Amino acid sequence: MARTCVLVPGDGIGPEVSSAVVRVLDAAGADLTWERHHAGVAALEAGADEVLPAETSDAIRRHRIALKGPCTTPIGGGFSSVNVALRKQLDLYAAVRPVRNLPGVATRFDGVDLVIVRENTEGLYSGIENVITEGVVTSLKVATEKACRRIARFARSYAERRGRSRVTAFHKANIMKLSDGLFLECARDVFEGSPVPYDERIIDAGCMRLVQDPTAFDVLLCENLYGDVVSDLCAGLVGGLGVTPGANIGDAAAVFEAVHGSAPDIAGEDKANPLALLMSAVMLLNHLAEREDAPHFGEVAARIRGAYDAALQAGEKTGDIGGSLGTTAFADAVIARLHPN
Repeated sequence: MARTCVLVPGDGIGPEVSSAVVRVLDAAGADLTWERHHAGVAALEAGADEVLPAETSDAIRRHRIALKGPCTTPIGGGFSSVNVALRKQLDLYAAVRPVRNLPGVATRFDGVDLVIVRENTEGLYSGIENVITEGVVTSLKVATEKACRRIARFARSYAERRGRSRVTAFHKANIMKLSDGLFLECARDVFEGSPVPYDERIIDAGCMRLVQDPTAFDVLLCENLYGDVVSDLCAGLVGGLGVTPGANIGDAAAVFEAVHGSAPDIAGEDKANPLALLMSAVMLLNHLAEREDAPHFGEVAARIRGAYDAALQAGEKTGDIGGSLGTTAFADAVIARLHPN
């Protein structure tokens, strides 16, 4: 029986890249059925009062998994970010961002293969800010033992399941001794006895080392703000946000997404690169294979990854990464390599 997943096409280029990715998944035999729901500007255009309608989040709760295209948050009007709303409503506490070199995509570094695991629910992104007096504002950084411990457990489990070589916690506990100190205390306790080595770096020194030699790291464990910054820094090492996937994962649900913007300026022009969303779909398949003991999904994921690697190596790329193909043609190129003659 086909596994049902929620599809949130998004807006801007979202519907185009989502359509391309669904075509590739179908051609690969992923055996997924899609329940489509709106978010972002597309939700407002469909008549919803919010950028994340209740029926969308309820569907993700019900099916426990979703693939989401880029969504626009309107400026003004009091609308919150779709991603922030999803994380809060579904308690998607772990952001996972794999970053690796891709064949045929020239970058400054070779051999990059990193995973950033970011705590998604607290820290300075808790949004607790106050005006103390005129010209004086405070922003409260929140750290709880529960959140620190569970993101460390997630990173350990991920590293052990995926055969990673090391987990490094990035921190600023030399200055923020209580909040980042609690983060480190929990991580040290969780990694006690782990077969995967664990170490720590002060974040400024760690970022300097990243841009000198990113191959010195494997899995990076970060609190919320640090993880946000480091994720995009690392994406820049391998070609940008257009070639890096992402996921937000909780105990009861997971949302896989392209982390780039909705690029409304090129919407409808068949120029957008669907690769980041396709890579996120591969993450979705691997998640299903692991969490639901369904090896078929892992086999399909490996086949799709091999196909887009081969297409890129052959120069079959979209314009943003030095090629000449459009959205549809790139999907066609990947599909052609799923079943070579």
